[in-house]
Amino acid sequence: IMDCLWEIIHCLVGLAVAALIVVLLVAHLTAGMVDLKRHEKETLFPTATGEKEPFPSLHDPSSLELSVIVPEISLSLQKQQPLFTYEVIVVDDGSSDQTTEVALRYTRKYGADKVRVLTLVKNRGKGGAVRMGTLSSRGKLILMADADGATKFADVEKVEAGLHDVNIKPENMAISCGSRAHLEEEAVASRSMFRTFLMYGFHFLVWFFCVRGIKDTQCGFKLFTREAALKTFSSLHVERWAFDVELLYIAQCFKIPIAEVAVNWTEIEGSKLVPVWSWLQMGRDLVFIRLRYITGAWRLESPRKTD
Repeated sequence: IMDCLWEIIHCLVGLAVAALIVVLLVAHLTAGMVDLKRHEKETLFPTATGEKEPFPSLHDPSSLELSVIVPEISLSLQKQQPLFTYEVIVVDDGSSDQTTEVALRYTRKYGADKVRVLTLVKNRGKGGAVRMGTLSSRGKLILMADADGATKFADVEKVEAGLHDVNIKPENMAISCGSRAHLEEEAVASRSMFRTFLMYGFHFLVWFFCVRGIKDTQCGFKLFTREAALKTFSSLHVERWAFDVELLYIAQCFKIPIAEVAVNWTEIEGSKLVPVWSWLQMGRDLVFIRLRYITGAWRLESPRKTD
């Protein structure tokens, strides 16, 4: 009987090793490279009069206090403050809706110095849209914000305070992440047991494979110093929902200080991910992020200018 048990154990170990090798090979061979190339049309933005002007580069020195990168959907603006310079870059991710047309109304109203529209020729996903907008920004600080208004722009003061709480010297690198972790207990009470299981499973995979010490990696409200944005977005590979995790993984690899700050958050109807399938996709991406860096399929990049 013992011989049979040992034989079964050896078979199971062999199958596990074989499965691990297969997963490593699939992760390595299917790894896409960092895509910073732009279509010629994506290098220009329309002015209030309809003329085309070139976007600046993240490599250039900052010329504003704050850049707000808004991927897709609609746009909300704060009252203009004459002593505080900012811009809002709305990224139309190759959509078939009226994102560009709606955003251009704000350009005509406030001017292209305040509101710029980047229309991507093809869909890149939320991560790709945020990266392209960030690479086109002028701000000393760069805020990544969801356009659905789940987190209010007024909370930018909270995340900015988070930057000052971490040591950003000597390279002026820091990231401040908005967090909904303080609302988790209330959220769990309103969720089904299955969704709660998926949520905790996702949190475990994030912790086990990629990012330690950050309770909420997915809140779409993150503030970067210009230097930290250049360092992290230059290495970003994932362009879909798990891109936040890779960004923070890259930041921790570069030892960039990260603050996590509680922010107000309202669940907006229609803004949820597609159940189950999206969770499975994100779980797969988390495993592949770590494996692709381990196998050398992905490498941390030195910041370089886009084509």
